Amino acid sequence: MLMLACWGGSAQKSVIKISYHRFSHDQPVENQDAIVAFADATRTIVTTAGNLAGTSPKPSEQFHISGDKIIHAALLAEGQYIFTVDSASIPAQKFELKPESKKILGYNCRKAVIIVNSNTVEIWFTTDTGIRAAPTSLGITLGTVLEMVRNGNFAIRAQSVEKIRSFPASVLTAFAPARPLDMLTYRDRLWKSRFTTIPIFKNETINFTDAPAPHDSVFRYAKGTVIARKVKFPDFPAGSRVFLDVSSRSDGDAYDRTGSVILMSDATSGTFMDGIKNGAQALPLYENGNGKTYRGVARSAGYEPSLELMRFFTPFGAGKYNTIKIKGRTWQDSAYYRQDITDIADALRDREVWIAANISNYDKGGHKLSANITIHPEEGTAKRPGFILPLFNTNSVLEVAGQDYASMFDTDKGLEVPFELEQDVSDAVLRYITTGHGGWENGDEFVKKPNHIFLDGQKVHSFIPWRDDCGGYRNLNPASGNFPNGLSSSDYSRSNWCPGMTAIPVDIPLGNLKKGRHTIRVAIPQGKPEGTSFSSWNVSGVLLCK
Repeated sequence: MLMLACWGGSAQKSVIKISYHRFSHDQPVENQDAIVAFADATRTIVTTAGNLAGTSPKPSEQFHISGDKIIHAALLAEGQYIFTVDSASIPAQKFELKPESKKILGYNCRKAVIIVNSNTVEIWFTTDTGIRAAPTSLGITLGTVLEMVRNGNFAIRAQSVEKIRSFPASVLTAFAPARPLDMLTYRDRLWKSRFTTIPIFKNETINFTDAPAPHDSVFRYAKGTVIARKVKFPDFPAGSRVFLDVSSRSDGDAYDRTGSVILMSDATSGTFMDGIKNGAQALPLYENGNGKTYRGVARSAGYEPSLELMRFFTPFGAGKYNTIKIKGRTWQDSAYYRQDITDIADALRDREVWIAANISNYDKGGHKLSANITIHPEEGTAKRPGFILPLFNTNSVLEVAGQDYASMFDTDKGLEVPFELEQDVSDAVLRYITTGHGGWENGDEFVKKPNHIFLDGQKVHSFIPWRDDCGGYRNLNPASGNFPNGLSSSDYSRSNWCPGMTAIPVDIPLGNLKKGRHTIRVAIPQGKPEGTSFSSWNVSGVLLCK
């Protein structure tokens, strides 16, 4: 570790120490780390009470201000020290002085106003001390800032001003690498240090090939259309928010495709991983009397289906086909998807699991995909489900490996899944994802169809999954087909999805459930085949219970 003394110099005799507290709507902010500023005639150092005591959570930051220069120094969560030098922000501050005045802690104060990012900030400052000081760099050229009010409802107010003999030794030294970072890199490092990032996939190819080969710890299956790796997650605290980020771009495939990210336990058998590794024939059959068989879609004795973390849809060729020119269109290079998956965080916490991603396609170039999961600490204790029970997933992730399309909704029975509870549960919720597909213009992809959910024979929920905002994703779809009426294929409304977006889960309350056997049923009036065209529905359901 390199320790760089900042500013240097001997102890000063005319140093002031100001303690500031934050207020929201005139009420003190709870559990706050008080701001503390030290200043003399030549410099100001802004830190926190927690920093001084060594108790601040990481990352922690303090500012050293002298003249028009600000040094930002931060101790990151991983124990690294970084700093940057800002010489531009202080000269850019332009204030409007107001006639109002008042006393704060016995000091005569004047008012100044500045607009920052559309926020109106009132600064109350005094020149009585002869020293420049503030809780931030804002207003420090005016004198000693004793109160700062943003938009009339959030305030930082001085609670005490005292004279001390010298700067504390702990704030005179900034811990930093030998060279400062540029401001953008500093802010990026500081921001990313506030949460934990678990890399899943990085620029992995998902394509159609006869010889899929593993890459590092990533395995490729189903002729390259499925990638999977085993991931170990930390024991993160309750209350944390968990997000899944995915990006995809075409590397040859021009079409909109169904993609998904799924989770399987690390069990040696009895999960969807059996089918990923050995082909769809290794998965148990589901039959509903329509004469067809479907593999791996429903929970059964000794078998657990995949837990769908995210379902996304690739756009028409974003990336590879950005060379297509249309006046007034600037194509996005890739599609970016971000989803809050906090409700199934317990399926990740302190576990090693298989994470797989698929994009069903038949192109040798296919797509490039990256994914990571971020864990964000948050104050308070979130309500956590007592257990997470994957019930069904009819998405044909293994289409290329022999898994049939989910056309079981052509009968009244639809999809019927029994499950067993070992104890009474309260406030059960079905996390339900649904999208309709196929049949061209008269098929269920483009026709509104209700989804009916039954629990133990009683209907508990019905709704029509539909998206009519697909035209808003046009800049993601350079290769989208164009029609004589002036619309493109990507413009058309669809059954709960658009090219370039995710399908958002729906939470369906199921109430309190007793110990024992229950049955969940999904019924959809699926359209009939037209020639070689047919409709299907990809639905997944996870039971969340206390």
